Amino acid sequence: MKTSDFYYELPQELIAQDPLEDRSASRLMTLDKTTGRVGHHVFREIVDFLTPQDCLVLNNTKVIPARLFGSRVGTEAKIEVLLLKRKEHDIWETLVKPGKKCKIGTRISFGEGLLTGEVVDVVEDGNRLIQFTYEGIFEEILDQLGQMPLPPYITHQLKDKNRYQTVYAKHDGSAAAPTAGLHFTPQLLEQIRDKGVKIAEVTLHVGLGTFRPVKVEDVTKHHMHSEFYIIEESQAKLINDTKQAGGRIVSVGTTSCRTLESASDENGILKAGSGWTDIFIYPGYRFKMVDALITNFHLPESTLVMLVSALAGKDHIMAAYEEAVRERYRFFSFGDAMFIA
Repeated sequence: MKTSDFYYELPQELIAQDPLEDRSASRLMTLDKTTGRVGHHVFREIVDFLTPQDCLVLNNTKVIPARLFGSRVGTEAKIEVLLLKRKEHDIWETLVKPGKKCKIGTRISFGEGLLTGEVVDVVEDGNRLIQFTYEGIFEEILDQLGQMPLPPYITHQLKDKNRYQTVYAKHDGSAAAPTAGLHFTPQLLEQIRDKGVKIAEVTLHVGLGTFRPVKVEDVTKHHMHSEFYIIEESQAKLINDTKQAGGRIVSVGTTSCRTLESASDENGILKAGSGWTDIFIYPGYRFKMVDALITNFHLPESTLVMLVSALAGKDHIMAAYEEAVRERYRFFSFGDAMFIA
């Protein structure tokens, strides 16, 4: 299976640069994974496609303002740091630009010394481990100094930080938003509950590995980066009970999907707990837990296009994406949504 099999033409102007004022006003394409038939709707109509037997699974991770701008101590050299993973004792794995100027021992000052970082190691892919020192509470300082780490294809400034956050975000830790969830409003979730649909939550802290381009032509040679997940006992029970009663598990986003598939055994039983996952889902994969998926439109040749192709079939996905381009859907993080069932 070749990476180029997952390429499609996308006009630049269809990449959504700004979120809509009303989260639930995005468009919604429905895709029947058996027949490939598509339908065109508005996102708030998702209620009509869910039944009281279903369990909707949300990823309640919260994006941290992980992009920091500072300068090398003793020089005027500007340094950009993106926090990826918290290790321990205020040591973070980071992406640093320009990396060449940040050798071990380099010290970086942020916010005129409010926060200081020292490079203590260089790890795989050239990422830096940085030890931070500060007075007070790290999260509060980060909130003051940091910016939301928007994907590189979004060039507009985000006016409201909360628009790159789901309305149900709870647990700090992501370097990117689980964007399928951005379409939900509190009112829409209330309507879904009122219909009798069960809503479960899992946590997967989204790293940038999900968005890294696939650089090998042979899909099976691509290495996924690991991300940390947590599934509470009560939520695992809710999901397992739904599955055993014959209901559908409807995953909101590829991050919830990867969490559920990582933590399910061969018998389709979800295990509570926490851990790291580097699961890579592409066509040929047999889903153990997820029956349906709410997701955005993904980059050509990305691991995410491969994941949705595994669920709906590559030909169905490619045809649906071509139709989305023809119909002028909005693509990527702030774009429109698709419901695969």
